[in-house]
Amino acid sequence: MEKTRQSKSSWASARGLLTAAALGAMASVSPAQQLEGPYRLNGSAVLQAFEPLREVLQSSSAVLLDDWKSFAYGLVVSPDGYVLTKASELADRDEMAISIGASKFTDVEVLATDVEWDVALLKVDAENLTPVVWKDGEEVTIGSWVVSNGSTSRSRRRARVGIISANAREIKGSSNVVLGIVLKTEKDQIVVEDVKEDTGAAEAGLQSGDVIVEAEGKKMEKREDLLDLLGDKEPGDILKVRVDRDGEEMDFEVELMERHRVFDGPQSRNDAMSGRFSGRRENFPRVIQHDIMLSERSVGGPLLDLEGRCVGMNIARANRSETFAIPAAEVQAVLERLLEDSR
Repeated sequence: MEKTRQSKSSWASARGLLTAAALGAMASVSPAQQLEGPYRLNGSAVLQAFEPLREVLQSSSAVLLDDWKSFAYGLVVSPDGYVLTKASELADRDEMAISIGASKFTDVEVLATDVEWDVALLKVDAENLTPVVWKDGEEVTIGSWVVSNGSTSRSRRRARVGIISANAREIKGSSNVVLGIVLKTEKDQIVVEDVKEDTGAAEAGLQSGDVIVEAEGKKMEKREDLLDLLGDKEPGDILKVRVDRDGEEMDFEVELMERHRVFDGPQSRNDAMSGRFSGRRENFPRVIQHDIMLSERSVGGPLLDLEGRCVGMNIARANRSETFAIPAAEVQAVLERLLEDSR
């Protein structure tokens, strides 16, 4: 009970300090002047107001390291070392370490993944960690303040501040897995127009000009038939394909790969000005959107409200002004499934 009172007092103090900083700045600056550095959005006076939230990020978020260089964040979900992160960021990483608070863990196990949500469950050998405190009940609304990890030093997290900028919604996209081929339709036939290098299709031996006749024993009459079949597949699954090559039917087994590792998605003018964004930033069942300008290396960690409760998990930097997060209720549901899968 005493800890709860102290926690509430910390959040009240944070809000009071932020208000005082803003009022002090307004009183001392004329309309023709620029706001002094300490009172700007990323100034020391403003950031000090969020110090209690930075401490939550320090203890309840994880930094994922490859050769001791950070490549993603994670959120701590149990005292004994369970961590959630963005699954697609783990591809092709032979070794990784995790930093939580002041501790570093080099023995990291990937227990399970959820391709639909792009979430992975990791485990390190730890005790007495501080898991995130979930926000239960109503979801955060447009205009609500939120806080997330910004850049980090070797031992210290930094807080970044923004607002919820759009209603929760589905982010549609193509299937998450691909064979590694470009298709076209000719005379009501599904024809392989191109085969991408270093893909399952290339390794299996598919060639340009092959006509796809069947997949998994089902006749493929149009391109959508194949795409529908891929909808339930995961990276690493094997798809049995029958093709017609110059009048001879041939069977192949193709290993499926994540789409973003083979094909670049469509890019807008806004994308061109956004710098690096997440490899996978589409095809999520439901996300909330905020305007914190994270880097593509800052996804995977918690999104907090001003009470320090976790309202979501950052899952994609979409562009320079949009970051997607999985709402807390959905994250908890995914966590339960992954824990069950890992058992």
